[in-house]
Amino acid sequence: MTRTGVVGWALAAPALAVIAVFFALPVVMGLALSLTDFDLYGLADLSTVRFVGLDNYLRLLQTPPFWQALANTLYFVAVGVPASISLSLGTALLLNARIAKWQALFRTALFAPVVTTVVAVAVIWRYLLHTRYGLINQALAAIGIDPVDWLGDPRWSMPAIILFAAWKNFGYNMVILLAALQAIPGELYESARVDGAGPLRQFTDLTFPLLTPTLVMVGIMTLAGYFQLFAEPYVMTQGGPLRSTVSVLYFMYEEGFRWWNLGYASAVAFLLFLIVFAVSAGLLRFDRDPAASR
Repeated sequence: MTRTGVVGWALAAPALAVIAVFFALPVVMGLALSLTDFDLYGLADLSTVRFVGLDNYLRLLQTPPFWQALANTLYFVAVGVPASISLSLGTALLLNARIAKWQALFRTALFAPVVTTVVAVAVIWRYLLHTRYGLINQALAAIGIDPVDWLGDPRWSMPAIILFAAWKNFGYNMVILLAALQAIPGELYESARVDGAGPLRQFTDLTFPLLTPTLVMVGIMTLAGYFQLFAEPYVMTQGGPLRSTVSVLYFMYEEGFRWWNLGYASAVAFLLFLIVFAVSAGLLRFDRDPAASR
């Protein structure tokens, strides 16, 4: 190894050590734990822990509540991720417009929900979504629409959580996309206008292609976060009604910390890790494939 290579590895060593300790090691330990029947008794005496191989995974795939939780999570991700990114992109485009004023004020105001505690904001949203006293239902009543039981009706509980999550998280992606928009040289837009391109053509042929790498990165981060849905249903619905808001992570929490089936819960966590990894790898492949991005 050359001297440059040694220096490079030495400089990268602290970061690699952090990754090994806080990512690789927990993943390996989670995988090892998922191959055992580790439970409450195992916490008291490790000699009671048995190696069960893939039994936890086979049992998991035969458990209807897990499939319901996975379906709820996929519904949340499939609807929530596009909604959140679209809201972020639309807001970033508005703030980047030449006629926009008080941009710093709006950036701060729209980013505020991101740094607000999820539990505190979720409690406020419970009141906003209240069937009788909530402001949202009062607004619907003002235009002649009957009140909606947002958190008590299985048809509306997940859409309500998606609405809350999109509002809570879109500001983070908005800041990233706004920075990417401001990095696009203005001369490109001037050339496009000279060539007769209107605003829509400028967006489709200029802005969107240049934003694709940033959108992929934002998509991966948002998708990984949305797959880990837990705090919102835990605070707002406790997984109800009729378990319509139980996510995979909430299901893992119940198995691991309510019933103390820690080996089984580790299997849930590792399976969720594989799903997120596979979807993220697919998005990265899409970004690297020129034909797919056209």
